[in-house]
Amino acid sequence: MPPSFEGGGRVRRGPRAALPLTDKQRGWARVLLVVMLTLFTLDVALPPPLARVRDVSPVVLDQHGQWLMAFTTTNGTWRLEARLDEIDPEFQRRLIAIEDERFWFHPGVDPIALARASVAYARAGRVTQGGSTITMQLARLLEPRPRTIQSKLIEIVRAVQIERRWSKREILAAYLTMAPYGGNLEGVRAASRAYFQRDPQWLDDAEMALLIALPQAPEARRPDRRPQAARASRDRVLNMFVRIGAISRGRAAEGRQAAIPTRAPFPYSAPHAAEALVAAHEGEGVVASTLDARLQSDFEALARRRAEPLEREAQVAILAVELEGRGVRARVGGAGRERAGGYIDMTRAIRSPGSALKPFLYAIAFDEGIAAPETLVRDAPRRFGGYLPENFDRRFHGDVSLEDALRHSLNLPAVATLDRIGANRFRAALTRAGAEVRMPDRADSEPGLALALGGVGMSLEGLVQLYAALGDEGNARPLASDPLQGFAFTRRFVRAETAERVLEILATSPSPAGRTPSQLAQNAPQVAFKTGTSYGFRDAWALGVANGYAIGVWVGRPDGAPRPGATGRDAALPILFEAFDLLGVPTRPERQHEEEEVAPALVRLDAEDNGAEQLSILFPLNNTEVLVLDYGADSRGLSLSARGGRAPLTWYAEGDRVPIEDTSGRSIWRPSAPGFHEVTVVDAEGRSAHVRVRIRSSG
Repeated sequence: MPPSFEGGGRVRRGPRAALPLTDKQRGWARVLLVVMLTLFTLDVALPPPLARVRDVSPVVLDQHGQWLMAFTTTNGTWRLEARLDEIDPEFQRRLIAIEDERFWFHPGVDPIALARASVAYARAGRVTQGGSTITMQLARLLEPRPRTIQSKLIEIVRAVQIERRWSKREILAAYLTMAPYGGNLEGVRAASRAYFQRDPQWLDDAEMALLIALPQAPEARRPDRRPQAARASRDRVLNMFVRIGAISRGRAAEGRQAAIPTRAPFPYSAPHAAEALVAAHEGEGVVASTLDARLQSDFEALARRRAEPLEREAQVAILAVELEGRGVRARVGGAGRERAGGYIDMTRAIRSPGSALKPFLYAIAFDEGIAAPETLVRDAPRRFGGYLPENFDRRFHGDVSLEDALRHSLNLPAVATLDRIGANRFRAALTRAGAEVRMPDRADSEPGLALALGGVGMSLEGLVQLYAALGDEGNARPLASDPLQGFAFTRRFVRAETAERVLEILATSPSPAGRTPSQLAQNAPQVAFKTGTSYGFRDAWALGVANGYAIGVWVGRPDGAPRPGATGRDAALPILFEAFDLLGVPTRPERQHEEEEVAPALVRLDAEDNGAEQLSILFPLNNTEVLVLDYGADSRGLSLSARGGRAPLTWYAEGDRVPIEDTSGRSIWRPSAPGFHEVTVVDAEGRSAHVRVRIRSSG
């Protein structure tokens, strides 16, 4: 029935039926669908090579976040990861305003900028204005191509692909990571480090302008090779800052007065430690460490200076560990890579420790009740099976206490002590403490008594770990160069009182030549130290503990060749004391030890008893200062006194025999000059005792 028009009402129509698509429209729809599917498939099958952005230069930082060392990428470029939170935000704003003002809004391609660039090209017949967005520039950096129309089209496609995958902040960070700055510098951080020696967290106007100008023509504007071109391009960008309202004309004029910087090398510190850390954190752009940059630099300079007078084949290694936490604060694997064996980390190299293990030998004997520090042992020629050890100076001292044997590093008492402990037992104790003890590569590689004198292989790292245990109340822990490492274990090596007693003995060992004993010097750390010299003078060691640190020093040749006459005391000990001086740590009170009565079973370590009291000097006391009125043959002199031993006693001072006075029958020493002197007494059986004193005028 037809609709009614009465009443002037409008006709209500039902919903209009959709017109069927024509064949032509259906064809175009199919084409569009195929194109979209094709583009989607190509996008998935041929994604942009975004992984290149992650190939960055690893940077190793110290415990305070300070640079130690950086490494180039796989293709030899300096490319440091850019993090927007660590880059001056004003620099980011100005970069976008100049390079890509609609960066935050376009989908990777800016049609307005492209149209403007096309018109300018048509009018001038050459490129006078860029139309590439930051995303398109990133696409070109990821896949460098000749600058052609075809390349530009590919960049457009790649830019759209990148925008689909990353946020705008990620794109900006990637661009700032890869932007070229001339030579092998890529990224704003690498450029800022090279030219301003700091990260781009805070930049002035001139620095911002230079960092924006360089990527536009990196080789033509390199500050280190073409400073005039760099200046001109920087000044143009300063003028652009004025046009965009970022700065005033006055500030631009001030910026133009700034000098063009030259390129500086990147920090190069702790190469051995840095290489190991980077290998353990492969693929990470920033690697933290426990090292201290200042201490590392000081110790590297110390190693270089001490190695300079040595033959070119010799190296110096230093390892410093803070006892609390066992963090490695300095690791100097060598005195320089220009020297022979410089690429070998000698803090980890396996070498013979010489006498450096003796403190732990006695510590175990004291801890297990086998002996006490006051226990006597005969220092005389003795055969242990087929082993006939002798002292380093080829002298014998008769009956000595174990503490004096350790203090003066006598070999016979050490071997006798190990004979009581057992070589396998001693080695097992060192291994439980975390030290690698490597036996000689022989068929009979079971540990023997030569273990007491260094007949095994150990590293400086392993030795420092053991000395750190003495400094930490006998607790053994692994060393840590990685702050994320944590403790693998904490084990009791020896009791706290045993560790303290051994350190007390080591702290009263004779000081190196020219060094004032800590008991006499003000503000000097009281270092408990031990030296070691391997067979054939191949390795010189010095290790010590003081004021919360354990430090080890090695001097030798990486090829293992001998260095005749180079002992641990002469070659390594002065470096150890200088290293402790560089720490700048406060001294702590001198250890006070209360004398204890020795159990009868511990009076002697060996079964022999010669019936004579141990020879010792009563006056002057060791490591003391003696005041005199005058010097020379006419002076009043000092009456020397000793106890024990077999008479007659013979005295020596300043290298000469001290005569016996006719009237008193006593030996009177008349010092010829002030300073440090050694006094020795020898009894009828050749046993001796020594003291070192400082003579000073009382006037």
